[in-house]
Amino acid sequence: MARKEQLRQQRTGTVINVTSKKQESDIIQALLRVEDHLTERFNKKISLVHVKQWFLKDIVAELRYTYPDIEFHYHFNSSSIRPDGGILYMQGRPDDAISYPILIGEVKNQGTNDLREKEGLPRQARGNVIERLGKNLICLRTALMRESIFPFICFGYGCDFADNSSILDRVSTMAMFGKLNKIYLHNEAGGKLNRGSFYFRETKWSVDEMVKIMNEIAERSVLYYYSKYGEEHFTKSST
Repeated sequence: MARKEQLRQQRTGTVINVTSKKQESDIIQALLRVEDHLTERFNKKISLVHVKQWFLKDIVAELRYTYPDIEFHYHFNSSSIRPDGGILYMQGRPDDAISYPILIGEVKNQGTNDLREKEGLPRQARGNVIERLGKNLICLRTALMRESIFPFICFGYGCDFADNSSILDRVSTMAMFGKLNKIYLHNEAGGKLNRGSFYFRETKWSVDEMVKIMNEIAERSVLYYYSKYGEEHFTKSST
């Protein structure tokens, strides 16, 4: 059964989400290669940690530490966000009260109307995969308000993201009207625009393509933290 045919049947619960698992596998493969690149690039001086989720309780704890005069709230200790590629951190000092994300990755596939047209079926309303991304974006942008970078990358593909699709403007809105297929790491407009990077097109992104873009974001993020906190803040102990 073709991948997109499986996607169409998922609404009835008859097929497991094979596509999502493959997407996750691809971006995890890419992220592992990014880790190798960073280890070599920075001469094994930094420690990297990759986690699958970021608990809201930990995000709120960091926000309360950074902004002690502001009220922050959450409901359940078990609540978290789970980006498809997880979150890659650079470790600071053992007593640090904040974390240092250098890469947060998502990958989204949306659109089956190309298959329906081939089968002579009417077009369906376009899906809401991209809308569901918005919740994570709000959370991540809030979590990283203290920094001047937003090391977020989303790779989107599918017929809903073809050049003639109005869905692209939904993505542009989430990107704070930045250009698609361009890296936006450093915040703009005095820190008010923490856009992130949105790479969207009709054809699927290869692991090699993702690695190239993710390498640049992660490497520049490390250099940003070096500049702000000092290289020694992140250097592994030799003992």
